[in-house]
This record gives sequence, structure tokens and C-alpha cells, in this order.
Amino acid sequence: DFMKQGHGMLLLYTLKNPSFPEYSFSSESGVMCLDFHSDHPQLLAVGFYDGNVAIYNLKRASPQPTYKSSARSGKHTEPVWQVKWQKDDMDGNHNFFSVSSDGQIVSWTLVKNELVHMDVIKLSADETTMQGPEGLQLQTLGSGISFDFHKKIDYLFLVGTEEGKIYKCSKTYSSQYLDVFEAHHMAVDTVSWNPFHLKVFISCSSDWTIKIWDHTIKTPLFVYDLATAVGDVAWSPYSSTVFAAVTIDGQAHVFDLNVNKLEPLCSQLVVTRKKNKTTHVQFNPADPVIIVGDERGLITCLKLSPNLRKKPKEKKGQEVKKGPEEEIAKLEKLLSLVRQPGKKE
Repeated sequence: DFMKQGHGMLLLYTLKNPSFPEYSFSSESGVMCLDFHSDHPQLLAVGFYDGNVAIYNLKRASPQPTYKSSARSGKHTEPVWQVKWQKDDMDGNHNFFSVSSDGQIVSWTLVKNELVHMDVIKLSADETTMQGPEGLQLQTLGSGISFDFHKKIDYLFLVGTEEGKIYKCSKTYSSQYLDVFEAHHMAVDTVSWNPFHLKVFISCSSDWTIKIWDHTIKTPLFVYDLATAVGDVAWSPYSSTVFAAVTIDGQAHVFDLNVNKLEPLCSQLVVTRKKNKTTHVQFNPADPVIIVGDERGLITCLKLSPNLRKKPKEKKGQEVKKGPEEEIAKLEKLLSLVRQPGKKE
């Protein structure tokens, strides 16, 4: 409950033992988001409701985070909605980024034994200034909800805001954006680059829609209306055309554009209790498993049935090509159908 903020918990489970967490950490403020480091999985970055960020090292037996921001050394002034690890910087220091409703995107670097922060970008809502008392000009801030970094172009990232816009930004220009997409009518809950195709990203919003974009084109290529607010969307790690979404009516949906461009292959009720909403979905990087989180704190682990992960059929004597190039080509073929004809690549 956002009005009654209490303590937070960070729990780490293994699928071998769903009844009890392997690790548990308690915190003074609610935990909003987390991200494991891809090369050092013992490092976990966490963002809190009070605007702080922290890093837990699972190899250390301490109940406290190894690093934590503070009001003195700098923190966000509003909840942190997402944290994401980045490649180590030039000096080999670990670093991650955070986005918050205060309109700031901040990079945090582990230097020796402290977190050093640097403001990367400040979102402002349409460069508008409000008339304050006695003619003061007040600048209104946009508030960031979600972001994602490009898989190959290191400096490029997208930010989704509460106003429904998606900004294309660069780590190197802190004062302006590269581009703005008028994406949704309500907050952009998730924005995510396709793991295979370097131009494509997906976004979802409480305005009931999921949209798939090419970042060089200002209008969406695909739009799906799920008839209720969409909490989260995630690309699958094994196919460029498969993604999953959860809606607040307790359902999980799995799409494969290659099989059906118009509607989900499967929509399944995950949450049974009334007034409970499904809020998060994530694919397992190795196995055909998704996990869904809800507002009551339950996590449901679902296995995708074989017809939700169909592979192309092998013709006699022909080998089906596999690999990232094929995945890119598969999605490109679909996109070329919806891009305006006559537009040059």
C-alpha cells in the first residue's frame, strides 16, 4: 500500500524449494526493483521506495547491503522504479543506472568502497514551465517509470514516463533527448529492446495497449489492445517474435508474432483471489519457464507448453537454420510487411 509504507523484504528463492527463501534481507523501506549483474551473479542492485539504491553481495553473510546510497552522499527524492547494471566502465568499475519518479536518471559506480553517483539525464515534461507564485517560473519534471539500454549500442537507452511518452536518450547528452515517441495515453509501465533485432522495442501501459516499435519510425508497427491495464511485458530470450504480458485482471498472455500477428496464443488466469492484480512477468533465460508476480506478493512459476514454443518444421533433407541471424531475419520479415512500402531502410 503506497500510502502506508512499511519495511521491505528482499527474498531469493530457488525453484528446488519454493516454500522457503534461500536468502532473505530486510530493509527499512519497500523494495521496488532489482537486477542481478550478468557477469557477477552474486551482486544484486536494488532500488527502494524512499529513493535509495543499494548493492547486496550474496557471498557475504551480512544482513546489510554492501553498498547503499544515503541522503548525504546523494539519492533520489522519489521511488526508484527500475535499476539496471551496465558494462564496467573504462577503469573496470562496476556500475548501474536507476530511474525514478523524480525525473532523474542516475548512474552509480562502485569506486573502492563507496557508491559514486552522477546524474545522466533530467526528464522535463515538454519543456514546460509553470507560473509559480509571484511570477516565479517553475519547471515541471517528467517522471520516469521504466527504462532499457540497447543491447549493442552502448550509449543508447529508452525511458518510459508517467505521461505516456518514451524518450530515446544517449548517455553522452545529458541535456536533450535524441527523440520522443508519443507512445501511450497513460504511464509506460515497461519499455524493452528486442534481444535479437537491434531496431525493435516493445512497450506496455495501463491504457490497455502493448505496442511494438522500430526506433527509427515514430509510429508503432504493431498495437495490441488487451481490454484491461497491462502491468508488464517481456521478450522471450529464445525467439525474436515471442513475448509475454500480464494484465491486472490476473491473466498472463503469451504471443508469438510468427504464428499469429493479431492475438495471443494463450491467455491464462494466474491469480485466483479477487482484487489481486498481476504486476510482473519474466522469462527464465535458459528454460521455457515464466514467473509472474502479483500485488499480494505471490510469485507463480509457469511452464510454457510445447505449442507455445513451436520451432519451424524441418523439411526432409533440409536443415532448419538456427541462431541469432535467423531470429533477426524472422522478425524483419514480419516488420517489412507492416512498415510503409517504399520507405528505404
